[in-house]
Amino acid sequence: MTVRTDDIERAADVLRAGGLVALPTETVYGLGADAENPTAVARVFQAKGRPPSHPLIVHVGSAEQLADWAEDVTATARRLAEHFWPGPLTLVLRRGRRVPLEVTGGLETVALRVPDHPVARALLAAFGGGVAAPSANRFGSVSPTTADHVRAELGDAVDYVLDGGSCEVGVESTIVGVTGDAVTLLRPGGVTREDLEAVLDGPVAVPTDSPVRVPGQHPSHYAPRARVVLVAPGQVAAEAELAQQQGHLVGVFLPPEVARADVKAHAKITVPSSSAAYARGLYGFLRELDQAGCDLIVASLPVEQGLGLAIANRLRRAAGPRPADQLTVPIRP
Repeated sequence: MTVRTDDIERAADVLRAGGLVALPTETVYGLGADAENPTAVARVFQAKGRPPSHPLIVHVGSAEQLADWAEDVTATARRLAEHFWPGPLTLVLRRGRRVPLEVTGGLETVALRVPDHPVARALLAAFGGGVAAPSANRFGSVSPTTADHVRAELGDAVDYVLDGGSCEVGVESTIVGVTGDAVTLLRPGGVTREDLEAVLDGPVAVPTDSPVRVPGQHPSHYAPRARVVLVAPGQVAAEAELAQQQGHLVGVFLPPEVARADVKAHAKITVPSSSAAYARGLYGFLRELDQAGCDLIVASLPVEQGLGLAIANRLRRAAGPRPADQLTVPIRP
């Protein structure tokens, strides 16, 4: 989708004035503010209902700007930036002086990346600074992969929406912490663990609990209105039928090997066999089942290799514990 130069300039002007701009990236749509304007950054948290202790990712125009935003940038960090930027990789490094603590959630580290989307990169070039941007949705809910998703969820809380079409990757960026030569995977995403290890020629640590506070760590995240239940692939049909008997309006993510006719449910989606296609469609699938009126979604986890690791991470957090008032009616009378 082509975006006019006038639209880019208008969005840059909104950022300069302390406003909020929804911008497309290759991963998901972001809700952006001038990263050096604490008042504008505070508006991001307010619009999303996001706790101020949750750090934001600062989007910059090129790998050459790394030292402008971070201190003590190691050779390993530069190697990753040079190889994967622009792209869906976020580096967590020591905060540079131009980064306000409002962006980092009070931490002395900052999350940085260069997005790989022509509209996002054109906006960064026109604006000339860094853009702090989490996903453009309410905190904890399904991330947006189209401009319409943003408009439907945030409405007038966004001053300007840049429509760059559907996001190509569909899940958020991979986040890694870099300390010296050590690299730790803090959130799986669009760059796979295998990709990282191939470039680094060595293993990447994956802690059970992240030692660093980064986006997407809340137990319930990326969640639709419907409750999500995860089962083994071979149990999807039985779990869906049981839930139907209990009075649920059930939506089902069908593994490719399960025939649609064998599953009784209110709505069904056969997930793609390609992990890239599954990741690209994941959030749209969750929204589709919400729109179909489902109050419960039955799904199984993919093999946790390549992008399957990121998909499984998102599904686990979508199925995470939520306060009762965030759920739709669990069982109909």
